[in-house]
Amino acid sequence: MGNPNKPPRKKPPVQLAVVDQNGCTGCEACVTVCPVDCIELIPGPEHPGLMKLVEIDVDRCIGCTLCVKMCPWDTIAMYPTAKGLEIASSLTLRSIVPGQRAAAGASV
Repeated sequence: MGNPNKPPRKKPPVQLAVVDQNGCTGCEACVTVCPVDCIELIPGPEHPGLMKLVEIDVDRCIGCTLCVKMCPWDTIAMYPTAKGLEIASSLTLRSIVPGQRAAAGASV
């Protein structure tokens, strides 16, 4: 995933946060607590101007778990790094990376 405008993390974390965008409401509770600013608010796949989602930049996540604790909808989970990288794209409906196709078939 990764946003090229932000610096990469210094070392890979033990675990990564992954959001299941199927349950995300775009409430931004997780955005406010992320210490490395790796969570972005993005347009939803249907009605982009009204329904927003969040995406976690797994290339920058440090595995702190704060977003998991703050998510009122329980749509963010922690996974071992390799597993998180593997499943992140299957839970992504919409992505912040230009040109990347999400697993559900929605294009950016």
